[in-house]
This record gives sequence, C-alpha cells and structure tokens, in this order.
Amino acid sequence: RVLDLFAGSGALGLEALSRGADTAEFVDNNARSLAVLRDNAAALGTGTRSVITRADALRFVAPLEPFAYDVAFADPPYATDAAVRLAQRWLESPFSTVFSVEHRSSVDMPAGGDTRRYGDSSVTLYR
Repeated sequence: RVLDLFAGSGALGLEALSRGADTAEFVDNNARSLAVLRDNAAALGTGTRSVITRADALRFVAPLEPFAYDVAFADPPYATDAAVRLAQRWLESPFSTVFSVEHRSSVDMPAGGDTRRYGDSSVTLYR
C-alpha cells in the first residue's frame, strides 16, 4: 500500500502502481492538481487500485495508525514547513514502513533519516 501526499499529478504513486503496488492513495488539497491526477489515473487504467482524496496532508496523516501504509511519499511545497512537520509526525508514530519526503536542501530535517542532496532539492528517507 502506497500513500502519495501532496500528490500533484500523482507521478510518484502512479509509478508505484506501475511497478506492482497493490494500491495507492493520493492526497492533495488543490482542485486543479486533483483534476490532472484523476485524468492521469484514468488514462493509466488504475481503476480501484487508486483512491484520490482531497484533504490537507498534515491533517490526513494525524489519525493514521502505525504502519497503515508500506511506503509513503511526500513532496510538499518548499515555501512551507510541511516537510519537517510530516517527518516529525512520522517519527512520533510511523504511518508507513518507509517514508520519503522531498524538501529544499537548506531545510534541517529531524534526525533519523538518510538525506540525499540533488542541487537545491533533497530527499530524506526514514525507515
């Protein structure tokens, strides 16, 4: 089970589905992004394997039970503190076995993750 937070076009979750994920849940709060995501999911024929939810990602993860998902991806807007807040939430109660969050390279992420830098962007992986 895959969770794609701040899903945008759904690229991360749709790629996971194409590589064998059983299901993917996409969460975004932007109506235009969700319209594009719905079109992309339909074009790829993901059917019942994908669930698209309009919600604030931070509120969405707040009540999740530990390990509700196998893998979770997040690509929040860089102008917010959402990457740090999501990582803190995951460290308090891991909502997935693996959590990958993209962020600006200048952001100090909570300890415990493995960060890879790609220019101005970084990805921190928590396990």
